[in-house]
Amino acid sequence: MAHRPARLILTAGESSGDQLGADLAYHLKRQHPGIELAGIAGPAMQAAGVEAWHNLDVLGVMGLTEVLSHLPRLFRLRRELRERILAWQPDAFVGVDAPDFNLGLARQLRKRGLKTVHYVSPTVWAWRAGRTRSVARSVDLLLALFPFEPELYAPYGLDTRFVGHPVADQMTNRPGREEAREQLGLSTADTVIALLPGSRRSEIERHAELIADTAGWIRARRESVRILVFLADRRQEQLFRELGGSGLERAGVEIVCEQTRTGLIAADAACVASGTATLEAFLLECPLVAYYRLAPASYWLIRSLRLIRSRYIAMPNILYGDEIIPEFVQQQASAEHLGRATLDWLDDPARRQVCQEVARDFRHQLAAGAGDNAARAILELIGRAG
Repeated sequence: MAHRPARLILTAGESSGDQLGADLAYHLKRQHPGIELAGIAGPAMQAAGVEAWHNLDVLGVMGLTEVLSHLPRLFRLRRELRERILAWQPDAFVGVDAPDFNLGLARQLRKRGLKTVHYVSPTVWAWRAGRTRSVARSVDLLLALFPFEPELYAPYGLDTRFVGHPVADQMTNRPGREEAREQLGLSTADTVIALLPGSRRSEIERHAELIADTAGWIRARRESVRILVFLADRRQEQLFRELGGSGLERAGVEIVCEQTRTGLIAADAACVASGTATLEAFLLECPLVAYYRLAPASYWLIRSLRLIRSRYIAMPNILYGDEIIPEFVQQQASAEHLGRATLDWLDDPARRQVCQEVARDFRHQLAAGAGDNAARAILELIGRAG
């Protein structure tokens, strides 16, 4: 197919994947001008030149029991997408995170002779370790964000490369604290607490009331603090307000959309739903508390089947190998626990400094040029490296 530009399918499933996919798309186009990119893409990927066959909202489901109700639709989507991909005849398929959807599709496409790549190792070191073998059967190349991951796949002969983490790369051009506060209309004298409910609709549905209650708990003890809730997408605001209820107004919560990173730079402390945002807050040196709630049935099933291997849910703790930040799961994620742990950061400057120094070290380690490295590895796989 050397007579035409290279073609790649990129599919993401949530906001963080959209950012990863956009960074990858930028570097693919930089290294191979004229490359054609299409797939499941959010606004960031579309802005980077990926033609959206579907918006990433079609995959925005998390939790074992929640996914079950969507399985018929997801299977139908995967079947239709597979046929469209094969008809388009790309050089490779690149799944960006969203492993439950992307790896199944990759396995089907690989059986049909298409080269397949997965960007972001599933968290096999944390839970469902049996997926390691399945990943190796599904893809030709795995691009890992963390340096400890390639050795996990070595026994299966899968070409796994640590490329670095785009979030860490992006920190080099971050605004300073004063500039971030100016952008958000905050004074340098303000004490600012950031609350993040997560980027998926299902996370907002589970966390909105908890966030409102946590804000109320904090407000009752610190009248003067500025409490800001950061949402990844402006379209989520109405849902969050409806589910958070009147407690948001009583607590004086300010809602800010599509400026999460700026908010984490500006904040004195943050309370963050576990996910990419916890790593982002950590690498930005914002002292944080991590929390998460799954649907009760999902949590019970995960625990009953002993699917969880890691002691921790938050990536800062997993990287550090110990609890550098507090984390609370399920019923432990209460307004009192979250509120108290968040305020504790404000009252202990020495602990804040230790956390920030550790975060700085990890940021330097992870800032390896992920998008550039990932694009080069993919182009090498398809024989289009410059």
